[in-house]
Amino acid sequence: MLGSGVQARAGLEAVCAVRPIEEVRVYSPSRARAEAFAAEMSHLAHIIVVDEPSAAVRGADIVYTATTSSTPTFRGDDLAPGTHVIGVGSYTPTMQEVDVATVQRALVVVDSRESAWAEAGELIMARDCGAITADHIHAELGEIVAGSHTGRTSAEQITFFKSVGVAVQDAIAAGIALRTAEEMGLGTVVAM
Repeated sequence: MLGSGVQARAGLEAVCAVRPIEEVRVYSPSRARAEAFAAEMSHLAHIIVVDEPSAAVRGADIVYTATTSSTPTFRGDDLAPGTHVIGVGSYTPTMQEVDVATVQRALVVVDSRESAWAEAGELIMARDCGAITADHIHAELGEIVAGSHTGRTSAEQITFFKSVGVAVQDAIAAGIALRTAEEMGLGTVVAM
C-alpha cells in the first residue's frame, strides 16, 4: 500500500473483501500517518509500516497506489512477475503514481478509456514518450466483467488497473448504499 489516506483505507477494505490478505506493507512519506493507518486498519490484516516504497512493493502480490504524486511512487523493476497494480490516486495528466516501465509491460485495464486518455497521467505520459500507443489499453473493467474481454492470461503477467473515477459508477454505488440503508433501517432522513 503506497499512501495512507482515505483512499488507501477504502482500497484496503475493498481488496480484503475479495482476497484473503494476510500481510500489508504500507509506505507513506509521513511515517506518523502510516502508523495511524496501520493501527486503524489492523483488524483486516497484519500491517507493517516500511520506510521505503521498494520495501512495500518487492514480493507483493498486489500493489495499491493511493497518492496524489506527480512522480512515480515505486520502481517498476521492483515488481515480481504476476503482480497486480491498482492505481487510484492520480487523476490529472500531470500526476504519475506508476512509472512508464510498469505501464509498458503490464496488461492495462481502465474504468473508462475516454476518461483515462483525458486524465490518467501514467498512460498519457507513456503514450507521449512513445512507450505505448492508444491501443495499449487492453480493456475497460466493464468489458472484463461482461465477458467480452479476457483478463490476465498467465500467472506471470503483470496487470495494471488504472481508475480515474467515473461519475456513473459513483451514482450506482450511492444508489446501492441508499437502498441497502433503507432496507436495514439505517441512516437519518434529512428534510430539504
